Amino acid sequence: MFLLLPTLIIVPMSFTTTSTLEFPPIGFTFEWYGNVIGAPDWQAALINSLVVAFAAATLATVIGTVAAITLHGHRFVGRSLVMGLLLSPMVTPVIVLAVGMYMVFSGWGLVATRIGLVFAHTVLAIPFVVVSVLASSKMVNPSLVPASLGLGASRWFTFRRVTLPLIMPGVLSGAVFAFITSWDEVVIALFLADAQTRTVPIMIWNQVRTNLDPATAAVAAILIVLSALGVLLSYRFREGKS
Repeated sequence: MFLLLPTLIIVPMSFTTTSTLEFPPIGFTFEWYGNVIGAPDWQAALINSLVVAFAAATLATVIGTVAAITLHGHRFVGRSLVMGLLLSPMVTPVIVLAVGMYMVFSGWGLVATRIGLVFAHTVLAIPFVVVSVLASSKMVNPSLVPASLGLGASRWFTFRRVTLPLIMPGVLSGAVFAFITSWDEVVIALFLADAQTRTVPIMIWNQVRTNLDPATAAVAAILIVLSALGVLLSYRFREGKS
């Protein structure tokens, strides 16, 4: 609670009736939430964030799941190197990733595009999916897949009807974390986005620099709630697995 309290203070401040951020808040109103929902700039940023986050989470979940299953079920030369590369975005300073992606994506014409943000956020999200699915894969009885194959099932049927249902809690948990990673990311988005592709975190960053008002607190409160719900969903999936 000591660590979370400074973050949670922003929630009651978003209901203040004054035009400036104050704590304790004065009065109670939903006006600032209405202003955010009705503002074209915030609406466009929200759409961009949702589209990018859903697309990045989908790509990261597919790639991360396939990579995790391959790493878990096969032993090959360079396996440790592949694992290190997949997990490197999790430990590499985000500013380093942002600069590198900006330089590479500039040559590919992906700067200031949604698809560029999707690719960048997918790279950031893949490690979370890999770790989550690997953890689920280790809980699966290794004799089930050979048993299914031995009974005449194809590899695709075995994956779809045996492996995937057993690791599904890890897949869903990884997908949730991938979505949250994209939804909250701001540093790489600052390098790759423009006025048409800016996301909600970029809007908050701009508001903090130029015009900090309770509307910014309202958006921050919404982000906190969505992130908290995502974490609760992830734990729920984990409990379902156990």
